[in-house]
Amino acid sequence: MANQPYITPELFAFFRELKENNNRDWFEANKQRYEQQVREPLLRFIADFGIRLAEISPYYLADSRRSGGSLFRINRDIRFSKDKSPYKTAAGVQFRHELGKDVHAPGFYLHLEPDSVFVGVGIWHPEAKTLGKIRDAIVENPERWQKAVSDERFKAVYQLGGESLSRPP
Repeated sequence: MANQPYITPELFAFFRELKENNNRDWFEANKQRYEQQVREPLLRFIADFGIRLAEISPYYLADSRRSGGSLFRINRDIRFSKDKSPYKTAAGVQFRHELGKDVHAPGFYLHLEPDSVFVGVGIWHPEAKTLGKIRDAIVENPERWQKAVSDERFKAVYQLGGESLSRPP
């Protein structure tokens, strides 16, 4: 991995300011900052981390293309949103499984925003068929699931989160 830092205070400062000035004029005036302090360092991170990721599993993609790769785009989809702020105020990076086509594929996710940095692992909002297979696997072998999530090494590093079902299947 490179000696240059990937994630710097300037990245977080950019997003703090963007949150206060979430409009096209401000962004265009600060686009060079975005490129130098956010996009380019994260694309370097993706390329460099891809080498390590391949050691974990060759099936997860670290795609450092400027568009359509592992780095989420900064523009928000505002077509169906009441909030018409044009830009995301956080950076997101996804290392998805090679067979997946989008954010719903199993993978690793890095979220960077002022006052909130986290890593997610797994599958986000799986399709009904996929969710059914996951649930079936847990039902068929609950001991394996319990062993995995109650392991002390797992609990020392990870925390299960998200919404729980009021009536599990």
